[in-house]
Amino acid sequence: MVERKSAKSQLFIYVLLIFIVAITLLPLVWMFSASLKLNKDVFTIPIQWIPRNPVWKNYITIWKKIPLAKFTTNSFKLTIIVCIIQVFTSSFAAYGFAKCHFPGRNFLFLLYVATISIPWQVYMLPQFIEMRTLGLTNSHLGYVLMQSFIAMGVFLVRQFYISIPDELLEAARIDGLNEYSIYARIVLPLSKPALASLTIMSFVTIWNDFMGPMIYFTRTELKTIPLGIRMFIGQYSAEYSLIMAAAVLSIIPVFAVFMMFQKYFVQSVTSSGVKG
Repeated sequence: MVERKSAKSQLFIYVLLIFIVAITLLPLVWMFSASLKLNKDVFTIPIQWIPRNPVWKNYITIWKKIPLAKFTTNSFKLTIIVCIIQVFTSSFAAYGFAKCHFPGRNFLFLLYVATISIPWQVYMLPQFIEMRTLGLTNSHLGYVLMQSFIAMGVFLVRQFYISIPDELLEAARIDGLNEYSIYARIVLPLSKPALASLTIMSFVTIWNDFMGPMIYFTRTELKTIPLGIRMFIGQYSAEYSLIMAAAVLSIIPVFAVFMMFQKYFVQSVTSSGVKG
């Protein structure tokens, strides 16, 4: 009797999960469907989920109407560079805050993490003025410098480093390793789940960033995919089918990165749940 109730409960949970997943994926299905329609058919009611005459030409047109190849190259360049820098700076700072003992360590960490609560809109203008004074607006270098440090990344990696036993690091110090060697040869290899989670978070944030590139890049050759998609919106009309086609292509790299690191990402989430 108990087993029958348990089976019914599991069946209910599976049905509920499938329903939630279907609802979650519905906007993506609509986006892909709209990308294969003529612009006049995108918002027809009732929704035609499977177009009778798919307009695959939309996926060719988007490369001709705007310099999408250049925007894609810029997005890849900025995202990869910023991801590498953020992972390095966050993991390096997190090691200091988690495993190095110095006066005021906890207070400094508290101050640094508190910056997470300050919305970017608050310091957006001073930051822009600073970059303009340094002559770094309208350049990829200025954007990379602006995104090189992320307090959330330090917090995330530090929480993982705390779980690494201090005895392990003490044994390495006794064997003659300095702090830099311990960080590179012991701590980093053990931190793949945390670093993978940070990589996914950074990649998604930078790849989809709209406000930053819009403020800092006015020259077309510097723009990224989110700004390129906006070019399909005119003063009096918008080409929604082309917007959806470009949006479908733009989510492929994000999906690929998640699939690449999903094994470590799941490990990170699981270990966090076990620790409570």
